[in-house]
Amino acid sequence: MFKGVLPALITPFFNDNTIDKESFRNIVNYVEEGGVSGVVVCGTTGESATLTTAEHKELIDLCVDHAKVPVVAGTGSNNTLEAVELTRHAADAGAGGALIISPYYIKPNNAGLIAHFKKIAESADIPIILYNVPSRTGQDMPLEVIVELSKVDNIVAVKEASGSLSKLSRILEETVDEDFEVISGEDGLTFPILAMGGTGVISVVANIVPEMMVKLTEAVSAGDLATARKLHFEMAPLIRALFMETNPIPVKRAVELLGLSGGTMRLPLAPLSEENSVVLENVLRNMGCIA
Repeated sequence: MFKGVLPALITPFFNDNTIDKESFRNIVNYVEEGGVSGVVVCGTTGESATLTTAEHKELIDLCVDHAKVPVVAGTGSNNTLEAVELTRHAADAGAGGALIISPYYIKPNNAGLIAHFKKIAESADIPIILYNVPSRTGQDMPLEVIVELSKVDNIVAVKEASGSLSKLSRILEETVDEDFEVISGEDGLTFPILAMGGTGVISVVANIVPEMMVKLTEAVSAGDLATARKLHFEMAPLIRALFMETNPIPVKRAVELLGLSGGTMRLPLAPLSEENSVVLENVLRNMGCIA
């Protein structure tokens, strides 16, 4: 189900911290014109940790109503009951899937992780993508937990952002008999992940150059690894620039440089430094993204 490129959308805010809905719609239009397979709303790149529950639901509704491609809604929380509430809302709103981060800060044991995700999966009739991002959560979801959860009917994929290709290879190996997909959660590793059998990417860089990432995934799917490798290295400077500071600080500035509205950051994030903004601008200019 979750193949190809799904941009992890930013959330534009006005200076008073309210959501800039029109700018959000424009960003959805921009990535759709780039040929993406779907979009992800209320993920890490969308500053989900700073959204109220009401704003979270409002953004999901906005995205589902406007997007022409399938919508995956970020509905995770370190509070199982809140994750259940948000996931039910995403299902009722018509989202095509729910992306659920492993509980941050709490660091549950394996039994707790399994019970958390099973509780959410049982609560809503919607395909669920596990999200493993230890740099954000402080905990690398163990292989055995992912394998166990892959057996749950509506847990259909994992977004892997652990940075370990060997672990990712083991996930592919251990879930080969399940109807379960592995999705890249790191733009810089998408090429090797797809080459090993991953099905797609939830991408930050696709907010800026959706066509390039789409072409990379299509090239791998067609067995044209030479073209995919070329695109991988062409995007590498931009990928590095987009992670010079905490995501989504650089990508919101990059969106502004494209002529769209990225809006302000919500505290405790602050805007990109002037020094790094110059670096980002030069990368975009060298790639022909801006004049």
